[in-house]
Amino acid sequence: MAAAHGRRRRVALPWPMRLRLCVFEAAIDATQRRDGSVNRFLFSLFDRRAPADPRPDAAGVSSTDITVDASRGLWARVFYSPSPSPRPVVVYFHGGGFTLFSAASRAYDALCRTLCVAAAGAVVVSVDYRLAPEHRAPAAYDDGEAVLRYLGATGLPDHVGPVDVSTCFVVGDSAGGNIAHHVAQRWTATATTTTTTIDNPVVHLAGVILIQPCFSGEERTESERALDGVAPVLNARRSDLSWKAFLPVGADRNHPAAHVVTGDDDDAELNEAFPPAMVVVGGLDPLQDWDRRYAAMLRRKGKAARVVEFPEAIHAFYFFPEFLADDHRKLVGEIRAFVEECIASKQPTA
Repeated sequence: MAAAHGRRRRVALPWPMRLRLCVFEAAIDATQRRDGSVNRFLFSLFDRRAPADPRPDAAGVSSTDITVDASRGLWARVFYSPSPSPRPVVVYFHGGGFTLFSAASRAYDALCRTLCVAAAGAVVVSVDYRLAPEHRAPAAYDDGEAVLRYLGATGLPDHVGPVDVSTCFVVGDSAGGNIAHHVAQRWTATATTTTTTIDNPVVHLAGVILIQPCFSGEERTESERALDGVAPVLNARRSDLSWKAFLPVGADRNHPAAHVVTGDDDDAELNEAFPPAMVVVGGLDPLQDWDRRYAAMLRRKGKAARVVEFPEAIHAFYFFPEFLADDHRKLVGEIRAFVEECIASKQPTA
């Protein structure tokens, strides 16, 4: 963490952004209940939704909604720019503490449109996974796997154009970063089997991008202690309520869903086919110690892990591109570079 370890300091932000953050934090605090439940009606008053729009926006990106599994209410929003050539696929998991937001939330609609352009012209499939506490872990992980199976078995609507599911990226921010990790781990376990079935389609994970992912444990890290009550958006109370809602009833934060990395040789095993990873870390994010430990764990297991540091970034900084334009441009550029590098590594050498 840049300079906040061991001491408390005020986080300097533009006042219009501070005003937006105050509204954002008030919405979270008003809807999170102590028992882990969520007042969804109240949050809906704050969570502005965007409809799917087949008309191209200024960047040429259109969107459409698809039903993945009607029996569990699982759907996704697909962002695309028509092309005659097959394009890679980005499967995106939104954040929100496992309990809030949707693939239709305006902030995520805008972010996925940006990804569609940034990630080598990829088709972005934003998953509207089931939310906790109505659907606790591992429901969100199950939904992520279901979307990958759907892509392999059913594919996307014809008007989206051709896609290359052998070049698939799993991406998520905050809680969605946690989901992306677990979905990648589950999928690569299936991919190492030799049986060709609907559960082992041609979907191949070329990379995983975790943007300030949510990992945890009963331990309070140095960054969590130093930034609690100082950094906006995320604090210990909000984080604990999110884990209480998401984890199985009676589980603590040392549950494997949260405690992915311990920092020693007791880390959970990673599958041989687990893809290269990019981990985005914010210097004013309480989760940063967990995120760096995660990247270190990947390396201990022999996996490629690129850590991209944003020294002055708060948690969910990508929600505010109008105020944090430099960091937003850097994030887009790093994602583009990582995706292009992963695609290039698949090409046969001369």
